[in-house]
Amino acid sequence: MPSHSHSSNTSHTSPVRTTQDEHSPVESGRGEHSPPGGGWFGRTFPHARADFSASIVVFLVAVPLSLGIAVASGAPILAGLVAAVVGAVVAGLLGGSKLQVSGPAAGLTVIVAELVNTYGWQVTTLITAGAGVLQIVFGLTKLSRFAQAIPPAVVHGMLAGIGATIALGQLNVVLGGEAQTGGVASITALPGAIANLSLPALLLGGLVIAIMLGWSRLPSKVTVVPAALIAIVAATVVSLGFTDVARVELGGSLLDALSLPSLPESNWGGVLFGMLTVALIASVESLLSAVAIERMKPGTRTDTDRELLGQGAANTVSGMIGGLPITGVIVRSAANVKAGAETRASTVLHGVWIALFAIVLIGVIELIPMAALAGLLVMMGIGLIKPVDIRTARAHGELAIYAVTLAGVVFLNLLEGVVAGLVLAGLMLLWRAVRSRPHLEQAADGSCELVIEGSLSFLAVPRLSRELNAVPRGTDVTVRLVTDYLDHAAYDHLLAWKARHEGTGGTVVVIEPDEARRSAATAPGARFLTWGEWQSRNAEQTASEPLMAGVAAYHENTCDAIRPTMSELANGQAPSAMMISCADSRVLPHVITHSGPGDVFTVQNVGNLACGPGTAAAVEFATSALNVPLVAVCGHSGCGAMKGLRSGAAGTEGALGTWLLEARPVLRAFETGHPVAEAAAQDGFEETDQLAMVNVALQMEMLRAQDSGAEVMGMFYDIRTARVLVLDEEAQRFVDVRPDDEAVGSGLDKIAAGHGHGITAAARRILKV
Repeated sequence: MPSHSHSSNTSHTSPVRTTQDEHSPVESGRGEHSPPGGGWFGRTFPHARADFSASIVVFLVAVPLSLGIAVASGAPILAGLVAAVVGAVVAGLLGGSKLQVSGPAAGLTVIVAELVNTYGWQVTTLITAGAGVLQIVFGLTKLSRFAQAIPPAVVHGMLAGIGATIALGQLNVVLGGEAQTGGVASITALPGAIANLSLPALLLGGLVIAIMLGWSRLPSKVTVVPAALIAIVAATVVSLGFTDVARVELGGSLLDALSLPSLPESNWGGVLFGMLTVALIASVESLLSAVAIERMKPGTRTDTDRELLGQGAANTVSGMIGGLPITGVIVRSAANVKAGAETRASTVLHGVWIALFAIVLIGVIELIPMAALAGLLVMMGIGLIKPVDIRTARAHGELAIYAVTLAGVVFLNLLEGVVAGLVLAGLMLLWRAVRSRPHLEQAADGSCELVIEGSLSFLAVPRLSRELNAVPRGTDVTVRLVTDYLDHAAYDHLLAWKARHEGTGGTVVVIEPDEARRSAATAPGARFLTWGEWQSRNAEQTASEPLMAGVAAYHENTCDAIRPTMSELANGQAPSAMMISCADSRVLPHVITHSGPGDVFTVQNVGNLACGPGTAAAVEFATSALNVPLVAVCGHSGCGAMKGLRSGAAGTEGALGTWLLEARPVLRAFETGHPVAEAAAQDGFEETDQLAMVNVALQMEMLRAQDSGAEVMGMFYDIRTARVLVLDEEAQRFVDVRPDDEAVGSGLDKIAAGHGHGITAAARRILKV
């Protein structure tokens, strides 16, 4: 074992970044459509294929939506496409959300229609530009942070409501009717659409729905192409056999729609109020969409202040050239995420496609049947209604919030639905804040335990008094306070009852769980530990007592806190990485990666070997079934398996000797001078640790030979210093990971470039850098 000589070797230390560049693999990860990492193009544009295919899907979604919103707003029809292009390019480049797609949105149609009717189209574009300036002010003054407190049930309900509204509205088109923008209008129009059913429209829309439903059941080599793209192309080809099919109609070139705004002749007060109204609604809708996208794509982060700046710039440009107001659009953004987009290039590209086709290839766009696009949107809408969100809301007691938000979005509009959900969430929060849950339990020996949960305020005194009066006179009572708030009135009432009960000959012990933790934390020499140490247990204890004591402590101190997280994970897992580590009790994968439940798929065996059917099955399951993008092998200092390997234990009698036979190639590589061992020796590591490092390198080679498609990285846990080292395959040396260094990420980037197997997004996630 080295002392500290290896950490002082600064020439081999790889600083690691603490912030993430939006175009780096740190943030974007490995998309399901991403191309292989080999070759110059793959290294330079690692997400090109994913972003390209996603941009096509979003383009196909955005065109009909933009046209329909323009019609519903009473604006020139091409103004919708102008706004779509500007929103994609300007907001896409400048905004704070890399996956959000901006453009004209249904949430503003009523307001815009009223503005057009009152002031005319040219003044409305001035209002749009002015609203953009106000949004820039909002961003500069950092008002966006208020969107961070939106409850998940409201966000999920909003998504479900939007999905239901889109699906209902586009179902009319699939049946041969007209698209509707509101839930009530869509439901009202359905009987008429059914009565006047168009078989060609039903055939084309149904074909798209059928392809998208069945696409995931095809072989993976086929499904690498987005289902939506295949469905639209297939429906377009089939539609050529029909003459009476409604298709996309543009009515001119995109350039024909460009125009400058006009000043109003009067009523500047109304114009300014219109600017403020559009700015507020567009900002809230954009931030709601950004928050929703964060929840749809774990790992993405939105700079909400920058997002407002980007939205403001886009609205200013759109208004100045004759476009509709712009917001972040959840339907397009959701389509972008679902299609596999990884960077903002997808958003910008879809705007380029809209501009290109609207200027040059109008005829191609006009071949697409509206019923086919409607079928696509029906599937997109249904996809936003997730059963897991409903189960999660129910598990947290927030199903009513979810349902009210959903119903409000469908039957009112987006903002009113969200406001209704927020109001109900606030009322429920107030109710929980003043509600306590005391319950009395009597043991067989006659003693009682009164557990009081929730908030204990003066409003809870009547209920508390009822439970206290139920305690038999003269009994021994334990009062366990599991409360987050205790006010003076309730405290006085509890103390008064305690005095009265003790006067009857009984005893009262009041337990506050935090008291023990506070005293431990302030005790001399106290250390921060997130676990209980069993090493100092009484030798007279039975073998199971320490374990069961730990379980009891978990139930008392941790179970309630972790329950919401586990409830969300109850229906499945989506880990970011897999780790193969040693079974040594000192190696704790979740501790050294600072990860939580559902983050890392772990396998621990003697010697962290990647061989054997059990480990191979785990790797196959993780990479194939769970789509884990990274497999990490972690060795450690003082490894008993490596000591046994050096002492000739491989091949001896017993299961351990048979298992170590698999590691003989590691010993041979070490004895013949493996470069990793030489570097470890230079850094001051003893021979057993040098062998453990060589073992990690060879297990990585074995994993790559399995061709799972996942990235592979090597780690080493130095138990004495409690630090994690990472294998730099170019230098063939384990290097220190220091997330506080200023040379942001250069070490990992060097590792990624050196061997052709990059430590990219998943590796950074597991290392928390």
